[in-house]
Amino acid sequence: MDTESLDPMERLLAERDCERLLVEFLRRLDLGDPSTVADLFTPDGVWEWPYDSRRIEGRDALRTYFGSRPADRLSRRMTTNILVTVHTPEQASATSYFATYRVDGHTDGMLPPRLPTNVGHYEDTFRRTDTTWLLTSRTVFLPFGTTTEHLGRPARA
Repeated sequence: MDTESLDPMERLLAERDCERLLVEFLRRLDLGDPSTVADLFTPDGVWEWPYDSRRIEGRDALRTYFGSRPADRLSRRMTTNILVTVHTPEQASATSYFATYRVDGHTDGMLPPRLPTNVGHYEDTFRRTDTTWLLTSRTVFLPFGTTTEHLGRPARA
C-alpha cells in the first residue's frame, strides 16, 4: 500500500498510539506489574534479544518472563528518539533508544546515582486490532551493558 494515501490525521494518531504503547511498556516494568507487559503484545507477540539468542514468544510465556523479575528490583528506564513509521492502517514499526538504571536488593529509600546498567535501542513492529495498537515484536539491541548490581554485593563488570 502506498503510505502517502493514508489520511494525515490517521497517520498522526497511529504514531501517537504506538509511541504511547512504548512508554507504557517501560512504565509497567518500572512502576507497575511487570507481568502485565504481556498484555501490550498480540497473542503471538515476540520479545527477543539477539545477543544471547533469547526469544520469548506468546503472551503466556511473556507474562511468565516479565513476571519473574525480582520483587526487590528497583529500575528506571529512560526512552527517547522514538521514531514510528506507519506502513498501513494496520501495521507500523519503530525504533527507540533507552538507558536502564537498575539494582536488585532494594528495600527502601533513595540511592546514590549510578551509571546505567544498559544502553541500547529497540526495534518494534505493531499491528492494529479492532480496538488498539499492540506490539507484534520487540527486539532489544544492547551495545552497552553489565550485570545488575545487587545491593550489599559489589557490582560485577
